[in-house]
Amino acid sequence: MNMKKSNWAAASLILTLTLINGTAQAALHDRGNGLVYDDVLNVTWLQNANLAATESFGVSGINALGVDNGSMHWETANSWISAMNAYDNDAGWLGYNDWRLPTISPVNGIAFNLSISVDGSTDIGYNITSSNSELAYMFNVNLNNVGQYDTSGGLIGCWPICLQNTGPFENLQAGSPWIYWSGVEYMLEPYTDSAWSFITHGYYQGLGNKAQKGYVWPVRPGDVTVIPIPGAVWLFGSGLLGLLRLPRRGNI
Repeated sequence: MNMKKSNWAAASLILTLTLINGTAQAALHDRGNGLVYDDVLNVTWLQNANLAATESFGVSGINALGVDNGSMHWETANSWISAMNAYDNDAGWLGYNDWRLPTISPVNGIAFNLSISVDGSTDIGYNITSSNSELAYMFNVNLNNVGQYDTSGGLIGCWPICLQNTGPFENLQAGSPWIYWSGVEYMLEPYTDSAWSFITHGYYQGLGNKAQKGYVWPVRPGDVTVIPIPGAVWLFGSGLLGLLRLPRRGNI
């Protein structure tokens, strides 16, 4: 066997396995400056999951005291997001002016199913892992928390607070008023006064009356920086380059 060809083959195999392994494990990336990138949803989350508790952006109607500090009605949540984007003469919070509420679209990709399920097969219920719901995907997949019921309907018993893992985030709210708002209204009767939300007691996705209060977790599209080659890949790459530079001592 030719030594040079053997080195190339080994280098290629190790680099490929490294990249595959890095991709398989990738999900959340702390970009610093209070920003966390999700490479599956291709969105950037604010690291502070309750910024409104300390920053109102001049918007009224945000609870400022008590256990529900930072919560607000759905309409107020939209106004707060708009003010967040207008911050600093429209430069936006942390230099970005395209913040929004998380989105939710039908699990089946066609139409919302309001039946309640425990296996994530409908749009109301537990264990939703579809990337069509940014909030459910975050809580159930990225953070790997479990809800009140398993996918077979067995009672797990985490009620009322099922939030155990918070990942790289700060100020995730699991108490009253128990919900995080999405930016998606439900437009059909009899729930036209409702918006989609993720409910943190019991840990499920559902509809919340827009007049009740909930927390706001801003998100923006895409990444905030060019993704570098992971350090492990650079390390392997440097070693492989050294391997490929070995002097050829003949064929074996």
